[in-house]
Amino acid sequence: MMHMTFYWGKKVTILIDSWKTDSWTSYFLSLLACLVVAAFYQYLENRRIRLKLVAVDRRTPPPDIRAPLMRWGVAGDKAKLGVKFAEAVLFGVNSAIGYLLMLAIMSFNGGVFLSIVVGLVIGYFFFRNEGEDSGFVVDNSCACA
Repeated sequence: MMHMTFYWGKKVTILIDSWKTDSWTSYFLSLLACLVVAAFYQYLENRRIRLKLVAVDRRTPPPDIRAPLMRWGVAGDKAKLGVKFAEAVLFGVNSAIGYLLMLAIMSFNGGVFLSIVVGLVIGYFFFRNEGEDSGFVVDNSCACA
């Protein structure tokens, strides 16, 4: 039976029928897995933002005084394409993880909800709460995209 309201208990189905918990051990291991995946989501988001910052820095050519022999031609275009492709792959993986976290929360189990929120908080604290990228504005604040 699928719950339509929040409930507390050790019996929960997370994402697929074969991921069911029936004991406190399996329940706590599932909660730990949800917490780790949520923290990993924030880590990947940090990597994607850093890659975007590197790409922005590469798009503006340096002054001639610092790098007089550097060319911004075909090699620069290939590098931009590679960075853009890596950004797109990271965005896709991060979006998939975000949507899976959202679907796990839709199990309506209070423990699953709290473990994912705590995992996002821990991941944000360790990976996203850095002073050097605080001036960078992310265009989407949704936790699942």
